Amino acid sequence: MLSHLLILAQTAAPAAEPAASGISKITRDFGISWPFILAQILNFSIVAFLLWRFAFKPVLATLDERQKKIASGLQYADEMKAKLEAAQQESVASAKRAQVEAAKIIDEARKSAKEFLDKQTQESAAKASEILVKAQQVIELEKKKMLAEARTEIARLVVATTQKVLSRELSDADRSRYNESAARELNNV
Repeated sequence: MLSHLLILAQTAAPAAEPAASGISKITRDFGISWPFILAQILNFSIVAFLLWRFAFKPVLATLDERQKKIASGLQYADEMKAKLEAAQQESVASAKRAQVEAAKIIDEARKSAKEFLDKQTQESAAKASEILVKAQQVIELEKKKMLAEARTEIARLVVATTQKVLSRELSDADRSRYNESAARELNNV
């Protein structure tokens, strides 16, 4: 198509020379041919239109789409940054709440331990008192038993001594009477 336009421009060139001498001299000095210029302008316009329509317009649309994606990505990044900051603040607040809870639990544990210790101390003191009372009772019973045994032994010894002193044999009735008499004397002491 371009070649047809060039041929057409060459054949029409001698007839289309302008009448003005100043313009014709410039066109001759610089080698400007109006039909070629018009054909070049027409070809440039067609190529520019085609480039605009099929190359620049899709590229610009792609660039616009990418700019939108970048803008939305930046907006998303800003939102995520804000959410991260909020999450960090929530984490710090949660850690503070956990620390307060831990302090309360520790205080309660200390209080419970002290109450338990006091209770155990009281129970131990009560058990010790009970054991002491029982031990005193056992000691008292042992003392009474020992005294009874000692009285019996002393009475026997008194009778034996008396028998030796009197150097005579006592009858069972005399022995019983001396034992009872010695036992009464010992009980009175």
